[in-house]
Amino acid sequence: MANRPKKITRNYLMHPEGSVLIETGDTKVICTATVLDTVPPFLRDSGQGWITAEYGMLPRSTNTRNSRPGPSRKPNGRSTEIQRLIGRSLRAVVDMSKMPGYTVQLDCDVLQADGGTRTAAITGACVAMQDAFEWMIENGKIAENPMREMVAAISVGIVGGEPVVDLCYDEDSRADVDMNVVMTESGKFIEVQATGEKDTFTLEQHIELLNLAKDAIGELVGMQREALIR
Repeated sequence: MANRPKKITRNYLMHPEGSVLIETGDTKVICTATVLDTVPPFLRDSGQGWITAEYGMLPRSTNTRNSRPGPSRKPNGRSTEIQRLIGRSLRAVVDMSKMPGYTVQLDCDVLQADGGTRTAAITGACVAMQDAFEWMIENGKIAENPMREMVAAISVGIVGGEPVVDLCYDEDSRADVDMNVVMTESGKFIEVQATGEKDTFTLEQHIELLNLAKDAIGELVGMQREALIR
């Protein structure tokens, strides 16, 4: 059962209201949080705020060059799926009635990919968002922190018949079963994405993977809390 070394570095960039570099093994993702004095049209005059996310991979974050997105290119379906996952994962732990009229824009950019980029992005973006909320309080934009609790995510799977936590790319490419789990600090599930890539899996294996994910996410939340007090 692998579990790669991890590191969360706060205030990684000088300009954003919140910024984090999260490293898990050789995967490195920069997560920034920007406070905007606006909300989407469907929330105007609602007394609500909004949390949204964008996700992308730098051209040489992988072993071959990815093209940069542009107006003439079709949207990347994978990136769109992941940024929606990040957005709804973070919205699940925020009371948006406490940030009326404001949007927190989360940008997650993969510097180097070796598996687990979406789960690292969620974990890092949570810390960046917390810093953005503290900035909003300090600058008189909101009265109290809208975050109810932390949220983190991890990948688990079955590789060669054995359960693995936090799969690197090589493990992910060989996995019989692949699962991404998003959970709150209090142990509640936000999302479970489980796929039998090369084999089926039993209910007992599913529960075993969920328990491994729960333990790993508990450790990640501890890292988030430790990073926030430094």
